[in-house]
Amino acid sequence: MAERVGARELLRRVLDEGGRASWDTPPRGGPAPDSAYGRELAAAGERSGCDEAVLTGEGLLRGRRVAFVVSEFGFLAGSIGLATADRIVAAVERATAERLPLLAAPASGGTRMQEGTAAFVQMARITAAVTAHRAAGLPYLVYLRHPTTGGVFASWGSLGHVTAAEPGALIGFLGPRVYAGLYGEPFPPGVQVAENLAAKGLLDAVVGIDDLAEVASRALNVLCGKPPPATAARLPAGTPASGTAWESIERSRRADRPGVRDLLRHGASDVTLLSGTGQGEADPGLMLALARFGAAPCVLVGQDRHSQRTGHPLGPAGLRVARRGMRLAAQLGLPLVTVVDTPGAVLSAEAEEGGLAGEIARCLADLITLPAPTLCLLLGEGTGGAALALLPADRVLVARHAWLSPLPPEGASVIVHRVPSRADEMAASQGVRSADLLRDGVADALVDERPDAADEPEEFCRRAAAAIEAGLSGLAPGGPAARQARYR
Repeated sequence: MAERVGARELLRRVLDEGGRASWDTPPRGGPAPDSAYGRELAAAGERSGCDEAVLTGEGLLRGRRVAFVVSEFGFLAGSIGLATADRIVAAVERATAERLPLLAAPASGGTRMQEGTAAFVQMARITAAVTAHRAAGLPYLVYLRHPTTGGVFASWGSLGHVTAAEPGALIGFLGPRVYAGLYGEPFPPGVQVAENLAAKGLLDAVVGIDDLAEVASRALNVLCGKPPPATAARLPAGTPASGTAWESIERSRRADRPGVRDLLRHGASDVTLLSGTGQGEADPGLMLALARFGAAPCVLVGQDRHSQRTGHPLGPAGLRVARRGMRLAAQLGLPLVTVVDTPGAVLSAEAEEGGLAGEIARCLADLITLPAPTLCLLLGEGTGGAALALLPADRVLVARHAWLSPLPPEGASVIVHRVPSRADEMAASQGVRSADLLRDGVADALVDERPDAADEPEEFCRRAAAAIEAGLSGLAPGGPAARQARYR
């Protein structure tokens, strides 16, 4: 059984010792003390030691000043009434005014039934305050606790830039007791559980209380980071590959070639993996993460070569995950790094019906118009629309043996020569090599391989990471005109 703690204990274990201050003021108005509801409130206060169902304030998280809104489930099941909403909105607005990142840790059954519709509509008011906080470019982190249901989950509990949950926590829109009472049967087991929702791409992680401070601090190191100045590093210089296109293609397909996971493992710090779209879809072929390359924080969207080669080809859901990363970068003003390494998108009836072509188009449109700085690393295989979807950036780096082609060379050979066996000829004629991309202005700088990334994976990843840091240094968003100019 996972540990469940109250609001005060949670804050004690997550925030730095001695660095917490309350923003709470006594609730105003309310029912008559001798009314049934007044007696309920008084009893809830005695049981919980709190005067309302949330605690708000500020504290230090690993030395960083943050604001918090934490539910106390012991006070009327953490339910939201008018006074509760007043307290939450005041805290969110103060965090926005003081430009503080905001940590929310709900545990609630939803609307306070004793106050009815007047309490129910407060969810819209709270949502408006959180939306304004996000619009100000300020991080909003959510930690869903057991249980979080109803209007709380359907409002401020589902708006996090990063969302984690307690192990085994009950999380759902309609509480199981209400469902059973309405429909005369239990809700299907295992659905409204944190681990299942994380697997479905609705949550980013399942995190124990004692790990929460580290996870939140690591995320904020990126979300609150500033890009390094232009003088921090220089773009790498190197001589383009002199070998054949087919040699690069064969090298890029080696099973032991490092991919985006290796790049993060050996070249990045403060890595926080995010899961799925946040809307019920996930795709192992596409990685989404917060990370730092040297002094440069970023949102990273990367195609995972290992997953794609072991049964998880990239589909429309993966491109929707990529678009979540683009939105996150835009909202927080962080640079976006895309990593292209794909044998091509999945070819299936499900992908067609899931809108694969439309998602490629929307990725292109979002990336070309993104108001944040963008950098693309062509890491390995660059096949078709799946590669193109993450390509048009302000700055493009290319590994020595990376390549870019409208189809796998074998497919291009089938179209032109009716057989796949002339793939090497097609690759040579189509200008797919790093040397061709640099010559034609599709790429800006080379990340060297000496002579093959698979033979020096850690060294190559550190070199690629340094190139990313240099590429992000002083980088400003170019806008649509600049991003399309390189293709003229």
